[in-house]
Amino acid sequence: MSPRQRLRLILVLGSLIAVGPLTIDMYLPALPAIGDDFATSSAAVQLTLTGTLVGLALGQLLIGPLSDAVGRRKPLIAGTALHVVASVLCALAPSIAVLGALRVVQGLGAAAAAVIAMAVVRDLFSGTAFAQVLSRLLLVMGAAPVLAPTLGSELLRWTQWRGVFAALAVFGVLLMLVAVFGLRETLPPARRQRGGVVSTARLYRSLLRDRPFVGLVLVAGLAMASIFAYVSGSSFVLQEQHDLDEQQFGFAFGAGAIGLIAATQANVRLLRRYSPQRILASALLVGTVAGLVLLGIAATGLGGLPALLAALWVVLAAAGLALPNAPAVALTRHGEAAGTASALLGSVQFGIGAVAAPMVGVLGNGAVAMALVVAGGMASALVVLHLVVRPAQLDAPEPDAEPLAVAVH
Repeated sequence: MSPRQRLRLILVLGSLIAVGPLTIDMYLPALPAIGDDFATSSAAVQLTLTGTLVGLALGQLLIGPLSDAVGRRKPLIAGTALHVVASVLCALAPSIAVLGALRVVQGLGAAAAAVIAMAVVRDLFSGTAFAQVLSRLLLVMGAAPVLAPTLGSELLRWTQWRGVFAALAVFGVLLMLVAVFGLRETLPPARRQRGGVVSTARLYRSLLRDRPFVGLVLVAGLAMASIFAYVSGSSFVLQEQHDLDEQQFGFAFGAGAIGLIAATQANVRLLRRYSPQRILASALLVGTVAGLVLLGIAATGLGGLPALLAALWVVLAAAGLALPNAPAVALTRHGEAAGTASALLGSVQFGIGAVAAPMVGVLGNGAVAMALVVAGGMASALVVLHLVVRPAQLDAPEPDAEPLAVAVH
């Protein structure tokens, strides 16, 4: 695959995988407004975020094995269509309960893009090459968390929160066009899994018996939990506790996401000198220390908002180093079932995130509550890495794989 073809593939997959972050983040500036509109608590509003994460988790468990059996394109197109329909219905939701239920369906649709984009990368690359391509992919998809709250806040200048979901529906339609015209099938019939439910169950059982794989999946999920704790709590902490308006919140949130993106790109250079396992261990150590500093700042108020944002930036940057490498090492171990392995990985990430998001609200929705969950996620990931994965004992990564097919038109 030429550099130009690789760049085009990254842009196509990045646009597909961006639907998840946009679905999660674009309505964040509107969370307080949604609570006011439905006269409900902030914890109830945060459950709409949890609903999306639950849908993303369940959807990946279903779509991953399906894509291993029938190929990548059909599940992707069907899932994207479901996302469009759910987005339209979210814009018309009459109550917070209905909105929460529809957000589950919206997450189910978004799961198709998330798991299949990862599986396509694993279809074509492995080892260090996988981590490098994934880091580049995170640059493209990382623009979504940067732009989403800002786009949402700008939309709120002209429309109510329902207009945000209408915009997501339009994006979903564009995404379908990308899937139909921009991506070829990367899983030929000869490499597809057969056997239906029984075969799928055997695949999951085989994956769950691989201790390092399970540990790496948990590590990725716990690191993601730190991010979702920030996503869930930041709008309330920054807008209500620190009096930022919707536009200021969008810029502050975007600054944190820039730190995450910068780290993913630094990861490409680091991989030229260090193994993914070593980078992962170092990133989690830095993230844990920064999380504890964040907790201290939140509890004491030392340094005010600038110090709080700086500590959050370091945590997010550490996550930006951890998130490409944990999946790269995990999926390299199971290239024969990339869709199913990607599904389990993504499902656990969003499943743990679904638990972490409402925990911030349960603990009080303040800076201390957010910092507790952020620091807890990073510290737990570090412990699991060393007690379960044991990176020093992992097999050496596979040699870089040559592309198996050209995935873009």
